[in-house]
Amino acid sequence: MGRIIGLTGGIASGKSTVAKYFRSKGAAVLDADELARKLAEPNGELYRKYVAHFGREVLLPDGTLNRRAIGAIVFNDEQQRRWLDEVSHPVLQVAMTQQIHMAQQKNFPVIILDVPLLFEAGWDKMTEESCLVFVAEDIQLERLIQRDGFQKAEALGRIAAQMPLAEKKQLADRLIDNSGSLSDTYAQADELWKEWTHAGLS
Repeated sequence: MGRIIGLTGGIASGKSTVAKYFRSKGAAVLDADELARKLAEPNGELYRKYVAHFGREVLLPDGTLNRRAIGAIVFNDEQQRRWLDEVSHPVLQVAMTQQIHMAQQKNFPVIILDVPLLFEAGWDKMTEESCLVFVAEDIQLERLIQRDGFQKAEALGRIAAQMPLAEKKQLADRLIDNSGSLSDTYAQADELWKEWTHAGLS
């Protein structure tokens, strides 16, 4: 049965690039953000909870959730962020567990749980090993500003809202340093892939 690996990384660290690469090698990649998006579509379980809590002002004219508006609320209010986490994590965990079972039935060699808040939400307990994708903090800031068009203060706020990188490094079983070239990042991923797919084989 495929090993279950928790893949995480700070915002704009390149975690999605690494997840995509593992998928190309044959892994099942279960994306927590994608799952959250589906559950937050109109009439989804999270959609109903968010609208009941935040009110209709977090809806766009077409009736879908304004994710950026919700993001702005929770990133600026610790209490709101705690509410969001407490409501969304159990719902997501149930959905993720179902996806893991489905992937196990299809015999994937490795099952990757792509979870930004792997340690914060305690989802590392669902995995056999955790892997952190990271970049130097100045690179992270620069990429975030370029990618999402944030002002520097807003980007710094997003980074500060996450568990400090030094702490994540202590918790992670494996590290992928994405500060260099893409080929260097892929070489590190290849080494891990060899271990994960040959572990336990003589």
